[in-house]
Amino acid sequence: MSAIAAPHQIAGAGRWSPDRRYLPVIGTFIVFALMVTIGGLRYENFLSPAVMSNLFINNAHLIVLAVGMTFVILTGGIDLSVGAVLALSSVITATLLQAGWALALVVPVAILAGSAIGYGMGVMIQYFEIQPFVATLAGMFLARGLCFLFAPESVPIRDESFIALAGWGVPLGRWRVTAAVVIALLMVAAAWWVLHRTRFGRTVYAVGGGEQSATLMGLRVARTKVLVYVISGTCAGVAGLLFAMFSRSGYALTGVAMELDAIAAVVIGGTLLTGGTGFVLGSVIGVMVLGLIQTIITFEGTLSSWWTKIVIGALLLIFVVLQRILTLRRT
Repeated sequence: MSAIAAPHQIAGAGRWSPDRRYLPVIGTFIVFALMVTIGGLRYENFLSPAVMSNLFINNAHLIVLAVGMTFVILTGGIDLSVGAVLALSSVITATLLQAGWALALVVPVAILAGSAIGYGMGVMIQYFEIQPFVATLAGMFLARGLCFLFAPESVPIRDESFIALAGWGVPLGRWRVTAAVVIALLMVAAAWWVLHRTRFGRTVYAVGGGEQSATLMGLRVARTKVLVYVISGTCAGVAGLLFAMFSRSGYALTGVAMELDAIAAVVIGGTLLTGGTGFVLGSVIGVMVLGLIQTIITFEGTLSSWWTKIVIGALLLIFVVLQRILTLRRT
């Protein structure tokens, strides 16, 4: 029997309930289903394939950011640099393409820039014992400063091969799947496999559950803590490429506060901020919830865009409180 489907019987109750680890994810899915249902009943064409396809297309970069953030938060850490690293990756992409570099060279350079920043932050956190908040804040300022060093103004992308890649799409009936969506889903699949089918993934959960216990078990805690920030930086680099495909440009102020959206998606998706519990698929649902909020406000037409932040803040507060209640009950 699979882990997700495995129930346990409450002693003396004679009834069955799901494992508490999955309750936050189940709650997120219920919220997502309710929002889809309400939107479908209230607005015409809300459930059309075009709207649902755009939900993935417009949030492909945020899905990848949330994947990397899930690894970090599972260990009990945080990464405030991902929005700035996304901007740096997009700026590097636009600048190098404008300089005449081949796309095959630009892509790895843009991604490795994020990996390098993630590695530096991981080393500071693990070996210099700097708090993740401070280390990643420094990484955020470094990446944002490098953005302005590369391109103080917006740089349009006119490279034909990049535009062809950005415009590539596969129609599936009335649905449309773009290259960015395919890349995002491949990143999700790879992250799921790493977290649930490899020793490294099990170590990530163990470190979040208790770093001292993981060390006593002989697990490679130091390497794991550094690698999760490398993964987060790499995902931010990939997300920068996807955002450049979406906007067809690189801009130094791209991604401001986007790290907060990624953290919100991960927490709403059921990952505990204290680490040790969470699922990458839950983070994807969290991104879809954020996207649905924006879509509903757009369909409503009379509401200010600031209502997006208000609703996200309310949902985030509710899910943090629920996480706290579940943690206390488990204790």
